[in-house]
Amino acid sequence: MGGALARFAVDAPLVLWLLPLALLPLRRSAQRVVPVAAVDAGPADALSQAVGWTLRFAGCLTLAGLVVGIAGPYRRGETITRTGIGAQISILVDRSGSMNETFAGRQPSGAEESKAAASRRLLGDFVGSRAHDQFAVTAFSTAPMLVVPMTDRHAAVRAAIQAIDRPGLDYTNVARGLAMGLAQFGPQAANVSRALLMVSDGAAVIDPRVQGTLRAEFARVRPNLYWLFLRTKGSPSISDKPAGEDTPQAAPERHLDLFFKSLGVPYRAFEAEGPEAVAAAIRQIEALERDPIPYTEQRPRRDLSWVAFGAALFGLLVLVAGKLAEADLRRARGANRLVAEAPSERIAA
Repeated sequence: MGGALARFAVDAPLVLWLLPLALLPLRRSAQRVVPVAAVDAGPADALSQAVGWTLRFAGCLTLAGLVVGIAGPYRRGETITRTGIGAQISILVDRSGSMNETFAGRQPSGAEESKAAASRRLLGDFVGSRAHDQFAVTAFSTAPMLVVPMTDRHAAVRAAIQAIDRPGLDYTNVARGLAMGLAQFGPQAANVSRALLMVSDGAAVIDPRVQGTLRAEFARVRPNLYWLFLRTKGSPSISDKPAGEDTPQAAPERHLDLFFKSLGVPYRAFEAEGPEAVAAAIRQIEALERDPIPYTEQRPRRDLSWVAFGAALFGLLVLVAGKLAEADLRRARGANRLVAEAPSERIAA
């Protein structure tokens, strides 16, 4: 009960000191007083007593409503936590120089899209497809850059994705990009689904000294890891072994895939050779990430003075009806008629 009352407040609490005035109708009546020689001579009239008390309480209600309405009552704003379907998704976008090329491995011309442009368009459609998803966006090439932190403001996330339109650099520092992407997951309940989505058309060698740090961070956050590999047509697959020496320098994509598989977290790689394949992979990721997620809902302050003034108006209407019931309208009309006829009779005499 106390918690429910704590949600209500008034703008001018000092005005509430006038509330005792609402008890005045219980002491004094506004009804017409008619002198009677002996009240006991008349029979008990329960209906009249009920009407009398009704008018007294209507007066109390009118005064109380006016005082409370002038005080400015309102319900406080509050933050409500609810549960929806979605996930926390940290999007890691490769901005190396090769992302400026098409899936055919050349500079775009005419209606052709670069891999970066196709990724921005399809990721923009992905963001906002579910109301309660939360997103963070990080871009990486030589160094990572936080574009937008984890948020449920989908319009801001889409704008951030579209803002990644500058030509990238030639070097891909995937290790630092992964570290910043993982850092976007804040402290949350254990049942919140977390996903790290890396969009890249290649890979780089991760220093063995850095691999240990990344393993520890993946073990702490425990995200679902997705690699959307934008494969240039004709280039080796991430599962292809090189003809010569099988080293990270010779096949960086293959060894990055092996590193991801060794992390001990749910991992899935998608190889896409065109915008249609990218769209299909994003749809699969969306279908996989369908776990309960808590979200907050802001309720604004709500003015309640109209309730108090409405109660005062109701009480006032009851009082007006009571005063009108005291008048004998037929007798008043008869008196007015006699007054109107009196001059004509004097003239006839």
